[in-house]
Amino acid sequence: MRSTRQGPVAPNGGEGLTLQQVMETMRALQEEMVASRANQERIQADLVASQATSEELCRSNEELQTLTGEREGADQEPVTPPREFPTQFSQEIVDAAIPATLVGPKVTFSGTEDPEAHLTAFHTQMILVGAPMR
Repeated sequence: MRSTRQGPVAPNGGEGLTLQQVMETMRALQEEMVASRANQERIQADLVASQATSEELCRSNEELQTLTGEREGADQEPVTPPREFPTQFSQEIVDAAIPATLVGPKVTFSGTEDPEAHLTAFHTQMILVGAPMR
């Protein structure tokens, strides 16, 4: 009796792949590899260019700092500039410099606890983080 199947029979009883199908799959995978390598080379070139740009910016920044004399004050702690927006705080509070290293207190006021206890906890945490006392 003659088989009506066109391709070879796989060991599990299903149809197997023909040699042509295997070769086409291999060619497609090779093309994907070539495209992937080209993409990796483009990414590497972009990375090298980005690093060169970053180094150039760092050099320019150092030159500017040297020209403006900022380098001498580099040991000083940077502070945020004064904020200008409508507020109910006094001008002295608004103008207070906030150190860049300041991590705000973790106490939150939900409105259900004693306001005086909250302010005491807030004040204590501000002292612990080194906030200026005014």
